[in-house]
Amino acid sequence: MTLHHYKSNTKIMKTGLKVFILLLWFSLSFSCNNNQVKKQENELPLRKELTAKEILGNPDYLAISYGGYRENTRDNQPTIEQLKEDMKILAALNIKILRTYNVHFPHAANVLEAIHQLKKEDPDFEMYVMLGAWIDCENPRTDNPNHEGEDVEANTAEIQKAIELTNKYSDIVKIIAVGNEAMVKWAASYFVQPWVILKYVNQLQELKKSGGLPEDLWITSSDNFASWGGGGDEYHTEDLEKLINAVDYVSLHTYPMHDTHYNPDFWGTFNGEEDLSDLEKIDKAMERAKDYAKTQYQNVANYIAGLGIEKSIHIGETGWATYSNGFYGDEGSKATDEYKAGRYYQYMRDWTNEAGIACFYFEAFDENWKDAGNPGGSENHFGLFTIDGKAKYVVWDQVDEGLFEGLGRGDNPITKTYDGDKDALLSKVLVPLVKEGSPINE
Repeated sequence: MTLHHYKSNTKIMKTGLKVFILLLWFSLSFSCNNNQVKKQENELPLRKELTAKEILGNPDYLAISYGGYRENTRDNQPTIEQLKEDMKILAALNIKILRTYNVHFPHAANVLEAIHQLKKEDPDFEMYVMLGAWIDCENPRTDNPNHEGEDVEANTAEIQKAIELTNKYSDIVKIIAVGNEAMVKWAASYFVQPWVILKYVNQLQELKKSGGLPEDLWITSSDNFASWGGGGDEYHTEDLEKLINAVDYVSLHTYPMHDTHYNPDFWGTFNGEEDLSDLEKIDKAMERAKDYAKTQYQNVANYIAGLGIEKSIHIGETGWATYSNGFYGDEGSKATDEYKAGRYYQYMRDWTNEAGIACFYFEAFDENWKDAGNPGGSENHFGLFTIDGKAKYVVWDQVDEGLFEGLGRGDNPITKTYDGDKDALLSKVLVPLVKEGSPINE
């Protein structure tokens, strides 16, 4: 081998060695970086498990009452895909807590499964549930309801199903409500005495202590303000006091809309408002409706404080129908239309958000099964959206903002009622009747 060949081969070997070292360094560096990335991914903190205490009254977690039924009967249950459509629409409105009413229909379980699937599809999707267990007296909805007893078999089955669903979907169910307007005495076909609700509340609280339910689950009953002591003395019983002590918080209902007929002292156009425009008169009436709800809330708060009990109070139900062919419509108190409903919604959201009160607004979508024999009945018209997915006046602005782009109910995209024509909408709005004097709550 000549000196020239020797030097050439040596140069090639050195070059090859350098390339090998560089490749080895790159490989090791990539492997370390890749392992570091995997390590960091594995160490990413999971989303904090929020509790009812943290979400109730938090304006970033708006609450609503929800039933997904799209037909005139509950015999035809909405599918999970239909429920997922609704969840996405509500999430666009920053609604993150739903309230259901009973568990013996598949609806409640399917709502939870729909949310579960959406969370798997999108880790950022967030929705929680207040699960309602329906409670009845003995012989409910018959000619002879026994309000001193209970329907033990049905009530026990409801509670057991609520326990089962809560444990299966513990990341979603944050509250169990024992009964819906189950103690108020105008629920003449099924109301129970407070001891019945107390029995099941205590059962659930004991399960929390023993590990049979999540310890941070909150237990309540969702009932009319009068049932929580804000009404007459007939509700002020020893068992109610025990119940208030037993629940984690009080969930009260307030419905000024109903009292535009049953107790209308606050409702109307009063002295000093004669020179206002029609919309200003209506706005005054709706502001008084909000104040009426605040008064009922405060009555409950005063009663509980008078017992020496400290307990948080949230609104489990309030709402305003957009149509009625009965007591609240054009031939009645002239309370129901989309404009008034929109004003009430905004007044209630503004007050409760500022005060740190959860407000399960009633309700998300119209449910026509509620008064199937009377399509014009007010119970069919409490939704923010119609049954076919039209956005009522209350959420027209959100339609304009594009929040529902690509969303819809079935084959129907989210569009505005009245085709967005506000003049057409206002043509249906009536001013409350003129009354002498001042409203009772001023």
